[in-house]
Amino acid sequence: MTGATMSGYDRTAAREGRGRRIPEVVRAPLGGRMWREMLYVLLGLPIAIACFVYVVAALSVGAGLMITFIGVPLLAGALYGCRAIGVVERARARALLRVDVAGPEPVRFGRPGPVGWIGGQLKSGPSWRHALYAVLAFPWSLFTFCVVVPLWSAGWSMLAYPAYRWVFPAYAGEPGLQVYGDGHGGGWYLSSWFEVLSTAVVGLVLVLLTPWVVRGLTGVDRLLVTGLLGPSRLATRVTELESDRGIVVDTAAADLRRIERDLHDGAQARLVALAMDLGLAKEKLLEDPETAARMVGDAHGEVKLALAELRDLARGIHPAVLTDRGLDAALSSIAARCTVPVDVLVELPRRPVPAIEGIAYFTVCELLANVSKHSGATRAGVEVWRSGDRLMLQVRDDGRGGASPDAGSGLAGLAERLDAVDGLLVVDSPAGGPTRITAELPWRV
Repeated sequence: MTGATMSGYDRTAAREGRGRRIPEVVRAPLGGRMWREMLYVLLGLPIAIACFVYVVAALSVGAGLMITFIGVPLLAGALYGCRAIGVVERARARALLRVDVAGPEPVRFGRPGPVGWIGGQLKSGPSWRHALYAVLAFPWSLFTFCVVVPLWSAGWSMLAYPAYRWVFPAYAGEPGLQVYGDGHGGGWYLSSWFEVLSTAVVGLVLVLLTPWVVRGLTGVDRLLVTGLLGPSRLATRVTELESDRGIVVDTAAADLRRIERDLHDGAQARLVALAMDLGLAKEKLLEDPETAARMVGDAHGEVKLALAELRDLARGIHPAVLTDRGLDAALSSIAARCTVPVDVLVELPRRPVPAIEGIAYFTVCELLANVSKHSGATRAGVEVWRSGDRLMLQVRDDGRGGASPDAGSGLAGLAERLDAVDGLLVVDSPAGGPTRITAELPWRV
């Protein structure tokens, strides 16, 4: 393919390939990340000064006037304003440092009205963390600015020295850049070819070193933004638990609907038909005993089918073998009913709590159902063991592979159910197989 016919995609791929062949240490001084972080440092000092002045002045005035009770609302208003600092700093970190930090939890007001608003602001931990960020950011931004700007300027100035050295003898009457002078006309000038080249080499080293120094310093800024301007660990955990609770509620509601549907469409309908058949048999008992006996025999068969359906339904809710004998026997039972030969190995020192045991059982049930329906496997295996404070289970098969927990699939729903109890689902299923799905559950006794 010639250059005239090469598509834009191919040209882009070629440029990216050449870029990857250039070492990172050489690309870094001119890379986009370097310029973004430099801009972050340059903007950081004036923003930090403004925020520091605001926080110190506002909190000092509010605290100083608290004796007159005017300071209380002023202090609350100052803390409210500190949240605006967080909005600006999170946006700056998102744009220049590529750090996406969520906003903190909202202020919780104990009561409506101005008194509740003031109390909520004064008791808001995130607002105080924003104020602390403004206080800490000023000295750190000053230090970062004083390190980065001189280092960057000196590196590029020294690297380019061979190109502008001629300015000194032509316009300043000096042989070169003065490094040292005694005040009486004597001194050390960078004038010889060796000194000029040495200066350029030192400048090149500084230029190559500067991006890594900037990355290290802005790494502290990332920690400050993440730790002080984002949601607290407790708030994040509460959000996760609320989400998990929603998943558990939805799962329980879906299970109840499934049980209701199975009862209504299966056993209930069969029992209604059985009652009607027995009623007809009762009417024919005297006038046509043979027909009545045949109808009773059919009803007896319907009773057996209804009992089987109820037994399967009860097993789907919670199998008796799991309650009586534990995971080993229960998993062996479902493996025996699987359409694919399954090897089961359970190595547990003791039984976990029934809730975790039930989740592990139904997880294996669903995974083995997927093996039977979709894998095309000739053999499968189930392993269950304990690792530290985690209950581990793994289902593998030699099928066609390609399983993926994409949104909307059964594996995605299974992953959500495990996540609701601090569990984890890991899918390893390359195209062509084999498939290996590992689940983790908390070990609780």
